[in-house]
Amino acid sequence: MIAGPPGSGKSTVGPLLAEHLGVPFRDSDDDIVARAGRVIADIFAEDGEPAFRALEEEVIAEALAEHHGVLSVGGGAVLTEGTQKRLDGHPVVFLNVGFAAGVHRVGLSTARPLLAGVNPRATYRALLEARLPVYRSIATIEVTTDHRAPAEIVEAIARELALEETQ
Repeated sequence: MIAGPPGSGKSTVGPLLAEHLGVPFRDSDDDIVARAGRVIADIFAEDGEPAFRALEEEVIAEALAEHHGVLSVGGGAVLTEGTQKRLDGHPVVFLNVGFAAGVHRVGLSTARPLLAGVNPRATYRALLEARLPVYRSIATIEVTTDHRAPAEIVEAIARELALEETQ
């Protein structure tokens, strides 16, 4: 499983890692959109974050039960206790991104519901600070993505996964 904040590279690195490992790729955000028939920003706006998180937890539970490959989850997916418990025993890669690189990558787009508002840079900084301990608590592997090409990140993850298998 791949987790990390917005801009960490989950959507880019996930498919590349799956290809490298010779396994299928799945993105829980795609599953949510398919199930709801709406984009995530609309789910947030119309139903609210608690309803979105409940749907996200349900989709991730299903994916963990039936998918045998790389699963990328939304940046806030690991915040729910149910998802945290389900991840126990699974390899979880935390893609860590610093503030400057993250801001550059996300562009602070209003398409990202948690960054919409008066001061998206401050919101992003607060999001990173609040979530960092959670990401680290569920991760079995942590890879920093700042100033690294996707292929370099995939190689770093593959090395760490190989080390985990030998232990």
